[in-house]
Amino acid sequence: MAVDVPDEVTQLLLAWGAGDAAARDRLIPLVHAELRKLAQAHMRRERAGHTLQTSALVNEAYLRLVRGQVSWQNRAHFFGIAARLMRQILINYAAARGYAKRGGDQLRVSLSAAAEVAEAEAVELLALDVALGKLAAVDPRQSQIVELRFFGGLTNEEIAEALGISLSTIEREWRTARAWLRTEL
Repeated sequence: MAVDVPDEVTQLLLAWGAGDAAARDRLIPLVHAELRKLAQAHMRRERAGHTLQTSALVNEAYLRLVRGQVSWQNRAHFFGIAARLMRQILINYAAARGYAKRGGDQLRVSLSAAAEVAEAEAVELLALDVALGKLAAVDPRQSQIVELRFFGGLTNEEIAEALGISLSTIEREWRTARAWLRTEL
């Protein structure tokens, strides 16, 4: 009987979590395409001409996943954390780019219209990060659901599985979090 890919991914994650380095190496080809799709989804929300490439985002996220000490629960948990890492990488990149673009601590110079648009998009990502931080202070679970859904591309069913709560709770919390974020942003 053939093992289906999500089950195989979960088995390899559990083996990797138990210290099997060979399981980690076998996992790479199974998750690479899906990590790439996640990265592409993140990059579609970025400005045109972004200097960070999709493959660089995948590689950086994967390096952070490999370095981290996580007790993997399942496939959804792995991709949820990968999505969160990709989001953080883009936020750090936007913050560093904004600081460098403004010349660090040097005199601020006015930018062209095109540069202002690019900076505004970085500011929007930073504003979303600040709003998610505020939401996390009010309701950490709702913040986590938004991250998994928006940045992770997970379905409500996958989020319910990853968090170990009912689908109806996820749907209700998602609606509430979306309304809160609309008001905040």
